[in-house]
Amino acid sequence: MPEHRCEVLIVGGSLGAVAAALSAVRLGRRTILVSEHQWLGGQATSQGVPPDEHPWIESTGCTASYREWRNRIRAYYRRVFPLHARWAMEPQMNPGGGSVSPMCHLPAVSAAVIEEMLMPYRVSGRLEILRGHTPTAVVMDGDRAKAVDFGGFTVIANYVVDSTETGDLLPLSGAEYVVGAESQEMTSEPHAADSYQPLNQQAITWCCAIGWNPRNAGIIDRPATYDFWKTHVPNGWPGPHLSWTAVNPITLKPSIGSLFGDSEPGTMTVGGRWAFRRIVRPDLFAAPELGSDVTLVNWPQIDYWGGPVVDSPDDPALHLRSARELTLSFVHWLQTESPRKNGGYGYPEIELRGDLFESNDGLARAPYIRESRRMVCERTVTENDIGVTARDQLTGAEWFNDSVGLASYRIDLHPSTGGDPYIDIESWPTQIPLGMLIPRRIENLLPGGKNAGATHITNGLFRVHPSEWNIGEAAGALAGFCLAHDTIPRAVRNTEALLADFQRLLHTTLGFELDWPAPIRYTPRYSPQLHWAVRDKRNDWRM
Repeated sequence: MPEHRCEVLIVGGSLGAVAAALSAVRLGRRTILVSEHQWLGGQATSQGVPPDEHPWIESTGCTASYREWRNRIRAYYRRVFPLHARWAMEPQMNPGGGSVSPMCHLPAVSAAVIEEMLMPYRVSGRLEILRGHTPTAVVMDGDRAKAVDFGGFTVIANYVVDSTETGDLLPLSGAEYVVGAESQEMTSEPHAADSYQPLNQQAITWCCAIGWNPRNAGIIDRPATYDFWKTHVPNGWPGPHLSWTAVNPITLKPSIGSLFGDSEPGTMTVGGRWAFRRIVRPDLFAAPELGSDVTLVNWPQIDYWGGPVVDSPDDPALHLRSARELTLSFVHWLQTESPRKNGGYGYPEIELRGDLFESNDGLARAPYIRESRRMVCERTVTENDIGVTARDQLTGAEWFNDSVGLASYRIDLHPSTGGDPYIDIESWPTQIPLGMLIPRRIENLLPGGKNAGATHITNGLFRVHPSEWNIGEAAGALAGFCLAHDTIPRAVRNTEALLADFQRLLHTTLGFELDWPAPIRYTPRYSPQLHWAVRDKRNDWRM
């Protein structure tokens, strides 16, 4: 079997994998990245999820390379597309105009920018990328991962970073991990389950892009399971999947949504679900022939929680197919049966824009899987560390002297395969402790994404774009630092001088932020009111 050798092996094509590769190569380490997918970037690219970010992202709360990625995306639009003058000069241009982020954009643009960021290191020979491969085995030597097999070849490495979407290397290596919902006995979290429920996992979503085209004549075929999804009412849900009836994530009361709100489609004043994750805005381009209106569908109607896909007793492929069928059924329902604002049913003007993903069936290239296996690490961040209510009278999140970055989001869990509704909890902006990245036993296998030391509950904060990037980048940097100092990750965390040197490297060389500015850390709570107040103060993101 062919063998490849490197100092740092990164497995996976997620945002965390990209960030881990950047930090490892920037510290001079020979690195190999092996990805299942052709597009690198995970939730931002192949899964098609516009950035879920905290409200301070334009000024603070991320690493320098994450900010570089964001800046390069805006620069890409200015360089490649003929933009209206107002957008060419706007430093905080929101390319898609969606309200979920100040930088909603096309997944293909993210994929192109990531390739640009990695290209210099590929040309230099410091980084090699192997695509279309999944790990089949991890060769262990005691408590060290010696090599990873990928079916037709093996990669031997000093350090291995697992940046897969579901922590694929953890069971292959025998690493201790948890999956699903921990019990209160395990974590002491107020919102933890009564008993350990490994099959109780957050919903997955197979996203898609849809465009508004009054000349569209292509209604997609009626999926085989359409009638099931049209009438199926999930447990605890106020209506069938194929309807505008949903649940308010915070109050858990029924809510009625709409596609466009009170506005007309194809205009910049459009509201409703369309405005939330809009990725192409009709006023962006100076060339009329490029004018378009596209939104990314990652809505409650296509959340699938019919069964777990991680360590499932069923064939995970069955649930993945069901998730795809649900999304296709919802699109068909939109085109044919969704109530129209001014009467009638169906929006035949909606077209499935699979061309934006270069996919065969019109959907995203890969499913958005919110929850991974999670490694048992030296420090697990729980709801008691970051939850506002759980911390009672304490102001701010737990202080971590081993901080390797920042994260902030509401603790946002979607309905789960165990029958839980939304769990949406107010939280404090937090640091990311190095202890989250250090396995309790294995010495050189590091988590590089959603598989770090969080819980089922706190995963709802750490799973979003900037925190996944930060975790992956810190893992790649930790591997590089250990190689340079001939030490191991556990010693870095538990040796005062080494920890200080590592944090200095992160801050001064790689541009990490290790603590929040006091007004953010200790005063504001990340509530919906604050979220929108910060948006309004900065500017309407849909402008």
